[in-house]
Amino acid sequence: MSDTMRAVVLAAPGPASHLRVLDVPMPTAGPGQVLLKVHAFGLNRSELHTRLGLAGDAVTFPRILGIEATGEVVAAPGNEHLVGRKAVTMMGGMGRTFDGGYAQYTVVPAGQVVPVDTSLDWARLGALPEVLQTAWGSMTTGMGLSDGDTVLVRGGTSSVGLMTALLGKRRGMTVLSTTRRADRAAALEAVGVDHVIVDTGEIAGAVRAIVPGGVDGAIELVGAPTLRDTLRCTRVGGTVCYTGMLSNRWIVEQFYPIEFIPTGVRLTAYGGGAHDLPGEVLSDVAEAIARGEVAWPVEVYAMDDIVRAHDDMEHDRVLAKQVVLTGA
Repeated sequence: MSDTMRAVVLAAPGPASHLRVLDVPMPTAGPGQVLLKVHAFGLNRSELHTRLGLAGDAVTFPRILGIEATGEVVAAPGNEHLVGRKAVTMMGGMGRTFDGGYAQYTVVPAGQVVPVDTSLDWARLGALPEVLQTAWGSMTTGMGLSDGDTVLVRGGTSSVGLMTALLGKRRGMTVLSTTRRADRAAALEAVGVDHVIVDTGEIAGAVRAIVPGGVDGAIELVGAPTLRDTLRCTRVGGTVCYTGMLSNRWIVEQFYPIEFIPTGVRLTAYGGGAHDLPGEVLSDVAEAIARGEVAWPVEVYAMDDIVRAHDDMEHDRVLAKQVVLTGA
């Protein structure tokens, strides 16, 4: 094994051009850690926030970004995982408090490694971990949805929005999903969305024209600007889960709960980690994609294309989960 590896390094917050592919020292795993050979990593808006300097004081630079990675176990000194096993990892401080997945190898705590049994190719498998963890956790822990419920996805063309729709249809749910652009309706319908709603900023009337009593659950992926309207889309006893901030606006100004939240509607949040994604769920969804039972669109880049990939993410050019193959 070489003493160096290729990695994407961010020296300081700024534009996409600040991301540089460099040769850096190979990391080594200590007790309680796993060294993962990274074949693919997904791009997430969390990393965009870090690059833009919006991640807070916990991030120090230079930093290898990346809150997720997919590959195979190379070393596990504590024998927590089998060497050679396919596995994914995500969250837990990756790409923020320690170097993350934008690299050919990464070292992470053993407890945040999830083994996976699948024949799915690296590109599509690499596009799953964080988005599946977020969508699954939001639907289960966040909203507590049951099979056959009605769910609203606010921010439907995001990768988490697409995955939420996919999971919802696998559970027999009626899925309503929003997009700001009418020309993206076909992409939502391709993953099973039943009702596409063009988001004007106020959609409660349109939602209740379809579901008069309000939806059973709603996942809020746009963030603070649309949360109040999303709450108005939801039935008494239903739940809105605040999961994403596509708007880059995190704070609800002058939040007065009694006036802001409709009577009887529940407001929760979700921000989980690897321990919230059961390995059997990951393997099941991966194999369903491999068999062609469900569509999972991905946009694949090489590591040397990372500047273009980040610029595409920042300017919302890609209607698919973005994933980078490392060439490892």
